[in-house]
Amino acid sequence: MPIYHKLGNIPAKRHTQFENPKGGLYYEQLFGTEGFHGHSSLSYHIHRPTQVKEILKSYSVEPKIAIGKNIKSLLLKGFELKPEDDFLDSRKAMLVNKDCTIGLAAPRKSLTTYFYKNADADEMLFIHKGKGKLRTMLGNIPFGYGDYLIIPRGIIYQIEFDTDENRLFYVESYAPFYTPKRYKNDSGQHLEHSPFCERDFILPTELESHDEKGDFVIKMKKEGMMHEVVYATHPFDVVGWDGYNFPYGFSIHNFEPITGRVHLPPPIHQTFETSTFVVCSFVPRLYDYHPKAIPAPYNHSNIDSDEVLYYVDGDFMSRNNIEQGHITLHPKGIPHGPAPGAMERSIGHKETQELAVMVDTFRPLMVTEEAMGIDDGQYYKSWVD
Repeated sequence: MPIYHKLGNIPAKRHTQFENPKGGLYYEQLFGTEGFHGHSSLSYHIHRPTQVKEILKSYSVEPKIAIGKNIKSLLLKGFELKPEDDFLDSRKAMLVNKDCTIGLAAPRKSLTTYFYKNADADEMLFIHKGKGKLRTMLGNIPFGYGDYLIIPRGIIYQIEFDTDENRLFYVESYAPFYTPKRYKNDSGQHLEHSPFCERDFILPTELESHDEKGDFVIKMKKEGMMHEVVYATHPFDVVGWDGYNFPYGFSIHNFEPITGRVHLPPPIHQTFETSTFVVCSFVPRLYDYHPKAIPAPYNHSNIDSDEVLYYVDGDFMSRNNIEQGHITLHPKGIPHGPAPGAMERSIGHKETQELAVMVDTFRPLMVTEEAMGIDDGQYYKSWVD
């Protein structure tokens, strides 16, 4: 994210001696993306961040594919996913391609017995139900209903829930998350017409600096494998850092909708982008105000992307029989649009209270066995009169 932030204590000059008052020097680490070209931060550690004592075990966590080449529109009943105590065990991949993994999670308990690092992908966690604190090596972020949490790859974290009923929608991306280019100037500042700005971001605070030696298990996801690695020191030992690469939060409730006289296309709802997909936020808003406006979306062809919608709350005007936690997949190649009767039903309405997250991928998505377990089996026929 192109915004500068810092926490704790840092030296006046990069790559110079930074003395520990207890003796010796702090250890500098460059935490960057895309080699030395992308966003980066410099962190300063009490202990060397390189001390691996043991690798306990490695095992596959690759999702099992049920449909490799899909043409069927699907409706997944997300709240039928059974809760599990463990944070990682609760995460179930639903839709995948070479660029991303889209999934659901229903963890009951906080992550306390180990730390987690995704070494391959940036993560976007959307909090549908629950509240708590994301604890990371670069500081902590409180979260609640409607918050996006963007966690760059390589961040070591734990997640602390204040609640037992937690529902998350998540995306793992092999390309970094950014905010849309068209809403920023050349130096990266959000422009006046952007539906949100830097003031809306929830930045990390409360930097933890643990000076502890021992056995600290970090579960590290890499190339479809989970590696349980034992570090010799507490991974939250950073005394200070600064830069542009760090976790942050953003509430969907702070997205300010753009409206027009006639129906505007989905890109006006765009919130994040990568080089391989976009994320949009559908929020409560006024409908179109042309005297003959049709508030329902017009039929459109998915020629270049698969469309995934995660329904959070509200009325979902364009669909029938949609509930909280449902996911719809509209694959590329088949036109889709409002359900029968939805177009006519929308005329004359002044506003919507819908809340949803959309992910449009530029490459087709494969469907996992976990997804088929909560598929309604009939959604692809729902446009037939």
